Amino acid sequence: MTSEQKRHVAFDWGGVFTVGTFDGRSTQNVADRSGVPVERVRDSYFRHVRQLEVGAWTLPKFWTVMQEEAGIPMPYGDFEELYLGSIADNAPMYATLAALPADVRVGLLSNNYPVVSDHLRRDPRFARFHQPVFSNELGHKKPSPESFAALEAAMGVPAAHVAFVDDVQENIDAANAAGFHSILYHHDHHAAFEATLAEWLNG
Repeated sequence: MTSEQKRHVAFDWGGVFTVGTFDGRSTQNVADRSGVPVERVRDSYFRHVRQLEVGAWTLPKFWTVMQEEAGIPMPYGDFEELYLGSIADNAPMYATLAALPADVRVGLLSNNYPVVSDHLRRDPRFARFHQPVFSNELGHKKPSPESFAALEAAMGVPAAHVAFVDDVQENIDAANAAGFHSILYHHDHHAAFEATLAEWLNG
């Protein structure tokens, strides 16, 4: 059986390989460290975060704008360390990733940020992903059609042979529209997800 005939899988990162949202945890950590109300931190963060997601801004530029706008007394170096430290791994999903058969091609499509995407690529566990697609490098974010076209190209197999796993229904709908088989994920139901994925891969 060729790779185009086999079934494969691609994942989102945030909310799938992490527990909860990275944005929520990182903004809370910034508020806790700086003493600035979390509402003020999040107001500025979410106003500008798309600039990171599509690669229009560097992380230092993003922080300079946020720091001035929200009045956060924290140098960039401290912010970067805190930002990367806000990643909370979903250990069961990493175990699932490690257990996937070697002949299953594994993709990644993530709305992500400069510095964070580089940090993830340095993680030895990410060697299992076949040409990860990060929005900040692509210039488009999910649920855009361009994102899923890029994922299909990176996978090197037709979308119909790939299950796409995400924790956001809007992205699941977009993946379905792009021809992928999609699986909505929640970390509270990981065992059920594993059964669903196994059924897909073995179908």
